[in-house]
Amino acid sequence: MARALLISPPYFIFLIFLIFSYATIPTFGEEYSYVKRVNPKKMKILKEKLSHFRLYWHDIVSGSNPTSIQVVKPVNNSSTFFGSINMIDNPLTIGPKLSSKLVGKAQGFYSSAGQEEFGLLMVMNFVFIDGKYNGSTFTVLGRNKVLSKVREMEVIGGSGIFRFAKGYVQAKTYMFNSTGDATVEYNAYVKHY
Repeated sequence: MARALLISPPYFIFLIFLIFSYATIPTFGEEYSYVKRVNPKKMKILKEKLSHFRLYWHDIVSGSNPTSIQVVKPVNNSSTFFGSINMIDNPLTIGPKLSSKLVGKAQGFYSSAGQEEFGLLMVMNFVFIDGKYNGSTFTVLGRNKVLSKVREMEVIGGSGIFRFAKGYVQAKTYMFNSTGDATVEYNAYVKHY
């Protein structure tokens, strides 16, 4: 007759602990072996700053050197140009005139995403070429309800000086002409380190 193996409760709990420890420790270590904690001071992440940028965004669709090119045409008979997509490499200047100082470019695209009303999906990087911001970018993503006086979109990240950036922009049309060219004032409020 076979005898049952009896283990006292303290040893049983210890045995269960050993079995689960052995089974989970290697898996846990392997699963997270590609992650490590970083000291923010070593990355020069010391104090968060809030910066306000006032820039003028020039969307030039006319002439021999446009900065905004339609790459997808809208669906037929759409009064809102639904489905159209424009790629952009728009100048960012410090004043409303295109001849004012160029400090960067807005590179990305916008698409008409509203069927009943004008609403653009904006996806663009503000790429700086001036002073201490040269080479740094922040990314704007959001809905641009173009017929509203002021539109708000998100800042969702950045590079260079704007690593870990977050914030928002407010866009306000400064000029829109019969050829479709536009100048938009952007006020960007960006938190960065």
